[in-house]
Amino acid sequence: MRPWLSLVGAAALGLSAATAGAQDTIRIGTEGAYPPWNFTNPDGELVGFEIDLANALCERMGATCEFVAQDWDGIIPALLQGRYDAIMAGMSINDERRERIAFSHGYATTPAHFVAHNDSPLQELETVDAVIEALDGVAIGAQVATIHQGFLEQYVPDADLRTYDTQELLNLDLAAGRVEAGLADSSGWTDFLSSDEGSEFSQFGPGLTGADFDIFGEGVGIGLRKEDEELLARFNTALCEMAEDGSLAALTEEWFGFDASLPCPE
Repeated sequence: MRPWLSLVGAAALGLSAATAGAQDTIRIGTEGAYPPWNFTNPDGELVGFEIDLANALCERMGATCEFVAQDWDGIIPALLQGRYDAIMAGMSINDERRERIAFSHGYATTPAHFVAHNDSPLQELETVDAVIEALDGVAIGAQVATIHQGFLEQYVPDADLRTYDTQELLNLDLAAGRVEAGLADSSGWTDFLSSDEGSEFSQFGPGLTGADFDIFGEGVGIGLRKEDEELLARFNTALCEMAEDGSLAALTEEWFGFDASLPCPE
């Protein structure tokens, strides 16, 4: 074999090995501020349902998860720029996001809910139409760049919408009376409603899901770059294994208190 061909072959093998090695570590982008899906504990560690799920998926794929904390409003741009390989951050699958990224099968779903003070007249409302009508001109909060902000902009355009970088900041303004109501995922309200600050607040109106409003999508899934088809297939295989053996349901019950898992598509 000619020496220069040997060098080319060695370089190709090295590139192949580097690619395979990179696949052994999968970088997961997550917000770290959305309990119980993902959050940061007092020791500064990323924990939550999606952290446990990601580790379980990586184990089944023979890989190691490496987590990267990323502010929510930049989470898709950072994926596209290569900061990490996948997003697991309570991200609902919907058509608008599909224009930019690919999604795995959905792995969990919980409805969105409005929350207000127990003394608010909003607590008397029972239907979506009544809630939408009553929110005209009302100061209501939602986390920025979420489907909840999108819902309010589309269906309650005359509300006084305030947006927040994190759920925690929304909770603080709601408790302080700076907004009269908030809209978020029902699981995202759990910590606030069980806290001293949220003890006088509760959900009102019906839960909102993709069955009634397309904007709420098809459940929460893993976001990936569209060109990463092999990684997408690996995630889907591992998700289906967990859905079929019951471990996905068990993990949602551990973190949400009920079975919020989604089945593997047929």
